[in-house]
Parts: sequence; structure tokens; C-alpha cells
Amino acid sequence: DKPTEIARNCPNCNLVSYPRLSPALIMSVIRGDHILLARAPRFPAGMYSTLAGFVEPGETLEEAVCREVFEEVGVRVDNIHYVASQPWPFPHSLMIGFSATYKSGDIRIDAKEIEDARWFSVADLPVLPSKVSISRLLIDNFLENQGTPTLQE
Repeated sequence: DKPTEIARNCPNCNLVSYPRLSPALIMSVIRGDHILLARAPRFPAGMYSTLAGFVEPGETLEEAVCREVFEEVGVRVDNIHYVASQPWPFPHSLMIGFSATYKSGDIRIDAKEIEDARWFSVADLPVLPSKVSISRLLIDNFLENQGTPTLQE
């Protein structure tokens, strides 16, 4: 073990080896005064969240945002902006949060990953993820941009 970093140092050749990271994405998609939220079968009853997925080899983070949104719900996005990041509880993952705006398309869900997806206004939000999640930060940012105070737990 390398005492000054989270790394290992080879005693024979001095090669420093760092843990691998798998970048995961999470993104809010905004269409005017609505946010796109989806529900996976593993979520608690009634809860919806922002979309998420993993970056594939050879693509940029922005390309991955576009691909994941299109694969999961059939919607095209643009105006992609980095928001924040958060360690993710899967081994060796980092969740990177983005916001994007709706460009085109109708919701068409990928039933292998999502059981429902809808556009929600501030007035009709479903049960949301906990405030400790980056998903909730993305949703709260949407609310602030709509002139609505963030929701309390």
C-alpha cells in the first residue's frame, strides 16, 4: 500500500496502481416548466427519479447523456451542463450529474430498465429520492429555476 494515497506501489518496479473508476451518469431533462422523471421497478412505491446510466468506452460524458436518455425514454436532448458529482455505492463508481434540455421525441420507455416515465410540473411531483442523493439535487435545481423553494424531507 502507498501510505500517502489510495494506491498500491509495486516494490519491484515502483509502478503506482490506482483503483479503477466506472463513471456513471445521472441527468435531469427539462422541458419548459416540466422535468422528466422515471421509475424503476426496484424503487420504493410511488418514487420517481432522474435518469441514469453508465459511460461506455470511447464516448464523452455528453455523448453518454444523449445516448442514455434516448435509450431509456426515446427523447433527444441538448444544452448539456455539468452540475455535480457524488461517490456511488457500487464498487468503484462515481456518479456525475448533468442537466439537459428536451430537444425532441415522445416518451417511449425501455421496459427492461424502466416501468414508467413522465413529464412532471412543480404542482404534480411524485415521491422523490432522499436529499442525500445527487438525483434530488438535480430535481431541487429544477425547482429553484422554476421559482419554487426546494421541498423539505
